[in-house]
Amino acid sequence: MENVEIIKKAKDFVKEQHWNDYSGHDWWHIMRVTNTAKAISIQEGGNDFIIELAALLHDVADEKISGSEEEGLLKVSKWLKENDVEGRIISAVIEIVTTISFKGGNLKHMNTIEGKIVQDADRLDAMGAIGIARTFAYSGAKDHPIYDPDLPVRDHMTHEEYRHGKGSAINHFHEKLLKLKDAMNTEYGKRLAEERHEYMIKFLDQFFLEWGNDKKNFRPYCQ
Repeated sequence: MENVEIIKKAKDFVKEQHWNDYSGHDWWHIMRVTNTAKAISIQEGGNDFIIELAALLHDVADEKISGSEEEGLLKVSKWLKENDVEGRIISAVIEIVTTISFKGGNLKHMNTIEGKIVQDADRLDAMGAIGIARTFAYSGAKDHPIYDPDLPVRDHMTHEEYRHGKGSAINHFHEKLLKLKDAMNTEYGKRLAEERHEYMIKFLDQFFLEWGNDKKNFRPYCQ
């Protein structure tokens, strides 16, 4: 099967998996990540087919979508094999989708330029105006408050605590979003992250101004 046809089928498959998601991991998130990854690859290189395929499939294996990582990986692997994707491509894609997630700050190192590009694209979609919107969508979907001064920011979390612990949308900025700028892999990704990082800081400044400057348990974030 030609690469173009595989990509078309991948889009149809992924759209079906994500279409009814309201946590910020919907089909449009996938498309933004894919388009950003393709833009980064123009500057940084890499195998275009692996990058686009991994970007499209990167959240199917996530437990937020498939219930468990194991079930999601089986789903991705089965789809790739059923669509006659080469073994080396399958291995590359699986490595990316199993390593991409933030998982409470337990960052894993990407070994390939393709992985670094897709991970940067995914992180960029968690920053800036889009990242802010997705944070509040996800918090609402998980029954977390906008902000609760009595909930402390969690510095070091296990994967279980990150997924199921009690937090707030505002705390999530310190727990994840403001860490992403310094976790970018590629030079082009780093440049894109700078502007989005500054936008989030401005948002937090305005948020706390309107809240009443109550930053209890929320350390300075203007690093």
